[in-house]
Amino acid sequence: MLNRTARNGGLSVSSYVEGVKSGDRATLARAITLVESTKPEHRDIAKAVLQELLPSTGNAIRLGITGVPGVGKSTTIDQLGMNLIEAGHRVAVLAVDPTSRRTGGSILGDKTRMARLAQEQRAFIRPSPTSGTLGGVARKTRETMAMVEAAGFDIVIVETVGVGQSEVAVADMVDFFLVLLLAGGGDDLQGIKKGIIEIADMIAINKADGDNVVRAEAAAAEYRGALSILTPQSASWKPPVVTISGRTNIGLEALWRKIEEHRLTTTATGEFAERRRAQALSWMQDMLDERLMTALRENPQVAEALPGIEADVRDGRLLPTLAVDRILALMGL
Repeated sequence: MLNRTARNGGLSVSSYVEGVKSGDRATLARAITLVESTKPEHRDIAKAVLQELLPSTGNAIRLGITGVPGVGKSTTIDQLGMNLIEAGHRVAVLAVDPTSRRTGGSILGDKTRMARLAQEQRAFIRPSPTSGTLGGVARKTRETMAMVEAAGFDIVIVETVGVGQSEVAVADMVDFFLVLLLAGGGDDLQGIKKGIIEIADMIAINKADGDNVVRAEAAAAEYRGALSILTPQSASWKPPVVTISGRTNIGLEALWRKIEEHRLTTTATGEFAERRRAQALSWMQDMLDERLMTALRENPQVAEALPGIEADVRDGRLLPTLAVDRILALMGL
């Protein structure tokens, strides 16, 4: 398997593995492109590379950050990333990006939104086009995360678009899930779903600077009250609510200390290891779902019969449950 080569450049699996592990940025970028590819030959190479890299993964702090557009996610990540680099860390940012349905390309310009990090050799920014998947989460984000961890990045930040179900999906693949909010909207508690508050490991009220400090503190107090009546996910961790300003670098040092405290606390109780094990199983299950759906779509008998079955369901001539039975029967299931 190690002698197989990819057609986009002719690198062998061993060359990809060695290049990624040595921290070669060009090889890392090409390996991630393989991961994101839909070509079967590329997927095969990517799986072989990931299997070889597996022992070198899992050592990074995985941080998910979400918030509605305009909350200041990119500004905050840019400043937080710079702080962490100055402290000696290597930071990778995977920006889960909405995808243009017309071109298939990413819409957001992540490197322009995180201008300082983009210039840092100890940082790596990679947009992850969603390809229209449910919740806006790229189906290859987990594999990309493994790649950058194997390349030696010890902090991986996954930024979500802040819409749909992307928050839930990202929360299932990170160690710590941070929700950024704004004050002064007039409907602070109504402006975010209860479900998102329930999966947050911390809430940060952003743009707490200048004339907005008082409003930010008031919003923080409201959210502390809301969290106090919810059952926390963890028996050992009560999600804190802090105020920060990503633009002026206020409160980010204290925010990071909370993330480190969470890591220490959950490691001591065994929750951290259990969360990682659950993530590995979730990864497997998601990939199984994807492979089964791919096999279904590529089955020639299903491909031939599916348009007629869908038309019957759409026009009310066939019960959806019976339609599923017919499709599975075509696959011999």
